[in-house]
Parts: sequence; structure tokens; C-alpha cells
Amino acid sequence: MRVVLLKDVDKLGKAGNTKEVSDGFARNFLIPNNLAKPATKKAIEELKKEQELIAKKAEEELKTTQEIVSEIDGLEVDISVKTKENGEIYGSLSSQKISQELKKKGFNIKKNQIKLKEPIKKLGEYPVMINFDHGLEAEIKITTSEDN
Repeated sequence: MRVVLLKDVDKLGKAGNTKEVSDGFARNFLIPNNLAKPATKKAIEELKKEQELIAKKAEEELKTTQEIVSEIDGLEVDISVKTKENGEIYGSLSSQKISQELKKKGFNIKKNQIKLKEPIKKLGEYPVMINFDHGLEAEIKITTSEDN
């Protein structure tokens, strides 16, 4: 039986693929578990339309992400922190705090997108990488200053 996969199936294929499988496997496992449906002309046409919509949406997301990356790349962010007498920061500057500061500047960056090479524990300037979808990344400069 020829089926269109609705979801990824291990050792069979990815969602959207059309596969030839045994009748029993299709009727007893794939179709009841909503993993596939019979490959009729209508199902194949629906699948093509859906894939076109997904591709168009992914292209729009890529453009939006590229715009955000171009805006944020090279940005300098000054963060005030409480310090000890020797210039060390109480605790360390976390990706959560950096995310909050970027939100104040209008960038919705999640803390798991921020990649610190090492924890920021002293006053100074630090390069910080931000990872985006589609394999894009931007580098910003974090400057820590003493909170008065």
C-alpha cells in the first residue's frame, strides 16, 4: 500500500514522504496512530500545498531573523552590577540578566540563545555570541560597570 507520512517514522521516512509499505503495517499501525494516510491524488495534492506553505513561512522567518541579526550584531550593552571592593562581581553576570537587558532595548532574546565563553565575574568588556534559528549568529559586546 502506498502511504503519505504525516509524521517522521523511524527507519521509514520523514513527514511528507510517500512510501510503499505492507498493507498490514499501514492498516494496523501507521493509519490508526495518525502517522500516515493512504496516498490518494487528493492527499498528495494537499501535501504539496502544505509543503509550499511551510517553505514560504520558513523563508519569511529567515528574512525576519536576518533583519534582527543585522540590527543586533555589534551592539554594545552596558550592564550595571554590584561589585566587591576588588572589582569582582557578586556572583556572576548570567545569560538571564543579559537577556533582560536586551529586552529593555527591544530585542526578544531568550537566555538559551546567549552563549557565554566563560562566566562574567569581573568588570570589563566581553564579547558574547547570540545564536538564532537558521544557523545565524550575532556578536554583541557586554560592558560591565559598577552599580552606584
